[in-house]
Amino acid sequence: MDPFLIIFMCCLALGLLVGLLAGMLGIGGGLIIVPCLSYLMVHFLGISTDIVMPMAVATSLSTIIFTGLSSVMAHKKLGNLDRHIVVYSGIGIAFGAVAGAFVASAISGHLLKNIFAVLVMLVAAQMIFGKREASRHEASKPTLIAVGSGVGGISALMGIGGGALLVPALVWFRVGVRQAIGCAAFSGLVVALFGTASFIFTGAEVPGLPEKAIGYVYWPATLGIVCTSVFTANLGARLGQRMNTQLLKKILAGLLVLVSIRMIVGIE
Repeated sequence: MDPFLIIFMCCLALGLLVGLLAGMLGIGGGLIIVPCLSYLMVHFLGISTDIVMPMAVATSLSTIIFTGLSSVMAHKKLGNLDRHIVVYSGIGIAFGAVAGAFVASAISGHLLKNIFAVLVMLVAAQMIFGKREASRHEASKPTLIAVGSGVGGISALMGIGGGALLVPALVWFRVGVRQAIGCAAFSGLVVALFGTASFIFTGAEVPGLPEKAIGYVYWPATLGIVCTSVFTANLGARLGQRMNTQLLKKILAGLLVLVSIRMIVGIE
């Protein structure tokens, strides 16, 4: 079978899982998409780790453009988008996303793989042990820009929307949880737009990219994931109302740690 079709069909199935987990747990799909895409591209397209990691990250970011847009619209209707928070954190996120994408394109694929794996472990630890506490400091304009820059840079390196990082950071600076979640949804869209554009630009002249790639973005995988994840996200949201999502988060965090260890050992 054509490798293009194999990856597309696998990504349809991957989108089902990603949408379901995103709806139930409120996490971005990049934590799952990047390692899965890395494996698929290495084994079915035969490309090297140096190319596959920025491709997996870029492709993951591209899927968030579609899922993030619908999420932002939903939070706008709910009144969860605070203009002050969104504008200033968004400025930082845009700069951070561009910088993160350029860094991910410049370093070796092996180093990016290991950085991704370590950061996933840290996110998993946050999912297990993190508490939404508040500090005594308010979210000033410089603070929001600085937090946004950090989250945008890390998110572009990992191919995630950044909600798992931004929400606890904003809550720490005395931002309401609902406003923090709404801002995280907006930040995911900003990271996706600026990060994807940067990866397309930096990958435009890279030799050895597979057919049907636009820069570092492999659009058949993007299409497959988006086609199914948009449907299962709604189902996941409904299931999340009935399930013990805290237990499920801890199980998923444990799985992410195992995946990270496997990536460090090797994906080839």
